[in-house]
Amino acid sequence: MGMNLTQKIIKSHLVEGEMIAGEQIGIKIDQTLTQDSTGTMAYLQLEAMEIGQVKTLRSVAYIDHNMLQQSFENADDHKYIQTVADKHGIYFSKPGNGICHQVHLERFGIPGQTLLGSDSHTPTGGGIGMLAMGAGGLDVAVAMGGGTYYMNMPKVLKVELTGALKPFVTAKDVILEVLRVLSVKGGVGKVIEYCGEGVKTLSVPERATITNMGAELGATTSIFPTDETTLSFLKAQDREKDFTLLTADADATYDEEITVDLSSLEPLTALPHSPDNVKKVKDVKGVKVDQVMIGSCTNSSYLDMMKVARILKGKTVPPHVSLVIAPGSKQVLNMIARNGALADMIDAGARILESGCGPCIGMGQAPASDAVSLRTINRNFKGRCGTTSAGVYIVSPETAAVSALEGFLTDPRTYADKVDLSVQMPEKFEINDNMIVSPSKTPDEVEVIKGPNIKPFPVNVATPEKIEGIALIKVEDNITTDHIMPSNAKLLPFRSNIPHLSDYCLTPCDPEFPARAKANGGGFIVGGENYGQGSSREHAALVPLYLGVKAVLAKSFARIHKANLINSGILPLVFANPADYDTISADDKIVIENAVEQVKSGKVTVLVNGKEINMIIELTDKEQEVLLAGGKINSIKMKG
Repeated sequence: MGMNLTQKIIKSHLVEGEMIAGEQIGIKIDQTLTQDSTGTMAYLQLEAMEIGQVKTLRSVAYIDHNMLQQSFENADDHKYIQTVADKHGIYFSKPGNGICHQVHLERFGIPGQTLLGSDSHTPTGGGIGMLAMGAGGLDVAVAMGGGTYYMNMPKVLKVELTGALKPFVTAKDVILEVLRVLSVKGGVGKVIEYCGEGVKTLSVPERATITNMGAELGATTSIFPTDETTLSFLKAQDREKDFTLLTADADATYDEEITVDLSSLEPLTALPHSPDNVKKVKDVKGVKVDQVMIGSCTNSSYLDMMKVARILKGKTVPPHVSLVIAPGSKQVLNMIARNGALADMIDAGARILESGCGPCIGMGQAPASDAVSLRTINRNFKGRCGTTSAGVYIVSPETAAVSALEGFLTDPRTYADKVDLSVQMPEKFEINDNMIVSPSKTPDEVEVIKGPNIKPFPVNVATPEKIEGIALIKVEDNITTDHIMPSNAKLLPFRSNIPHLSDYCLTPCDPEFPARAKANGGGFIVGGENYGQGSSREHAALVPLYLGVKAVLAKSFARIHKANLINSGILPLVFANPADYDTISADDKIVIENAVEQVKSGKVTVLVNGKEINMIIELTDKEQEVLLAGGKINSIKMKG
């Protein structure tokens, strides 16, 4: 029996375990990436493990999130990351060089290699055939030190692509269609593998858009095979030597399959406030638009920017629309500046932002109160844009540009007879890596610089025999890491300061949560389905740890957040009977007796006001070892 592409790459990197779906495996990691929002903590953890030079084939530290330097905090973090990277053998991408996923695709990604990144959209690398996965910073730090990355062997879901996209229908519409079909929980425990004749009709940037937003499915990662299109892209980046032909065997089998007919797709949009709240643009057209934002790691490639420029050329956005555009990398910005496309954007009334994440994460360009903002981003969670009352619609660059000109959400196909969008991939990209700093050849001479905003990260204690406290809060389904640890322009500068961040934990759900947690010496969180979806930020576990949270009781957990809770020594408990969720209220007294033995058994009886509620804690042997030790740092230290 043949193997699919996912199985082939995992097999070539397998260190421990058997490739049986659901069973724990350990794989070797070839490359890592971090960004500054999560990177500072990852490198503090790397230092705590007393690791010298990184053991990966390539590790890169990017500055792309905390770009606004309105005070010293962000600049201090950048200096720390640059010096620690210099000392430990890590390449450093300076502020302004671009968004980590866009730059990594351009300059470092290698088909067939494994990539672990402290950002949930690391699966973007699947667009060139990498097995690229998001993880918490601590897991990335361990991988940089040469440690094995442990995960459950995923199921593989085949998405058969047929046909070809029609004009003004895009790769963004492909992934929105997949989200519509599968939902934000549909990819949990799975790798999404794209196959079929339709693949060859998609460029590498289009494939990367699709794999990028696979994170919104909850998937482990997404991946495309490699072919002549991949080779052409790498040639254009002067990286032909990095190409490897990768395909699934003709008789490969999959755990699940769906088919998407590209030729039948229409322009789609995800309405507020979830990426799977998908409708056809024509069915919701006419919504008045206040702001349009084009960019993010999902849609900021050269091809995206060129198509937007063609739509905007010679036209002007109406007075009530604010249009902002952020090219994804210095390479993209250079090229559209030289060929005149940037001027076309500026002439139309667009505001040009530096190459970074910016508005996607609420770092600037927050819309007005009650505004409608069309964005080419990947997430439209409530408040993520920086304005809680605003409604964010996820759209393609083509839909965004046309709607910006019309002033209303508009089906971009109405411009089909006005604009030629047959933009070709360049035969050669402009290559200038002068904003990527190679690590020092004399690392012992490098001084690591830490500013006053960089505080030690919290470390738990071993799991005690008795755990008790109150239910500090009860929240609904699909609580995101943005709810647990908000990420906005006000808080991003404090990503290396857990004590400061603790005053904002879960405040979108309950402004009094931090004070209640501190007053009670910690306690428990009660959650619904898919608790912790969204970002890979481990701050959503570290800050609750700092506040004394001992366990989270939920109907189910998002993959990365569950791993981060385990790494922090916080028990991720799942209701054996989901209906028991309804029987718990905030302030209820919760007790877990004989906690260590119960965790080892995989079944935990929780006493809520004296009444028994059965919980399940699904852990591999290694996860159990980490959890009982009080987290991964403690576990590593115990092994000496």
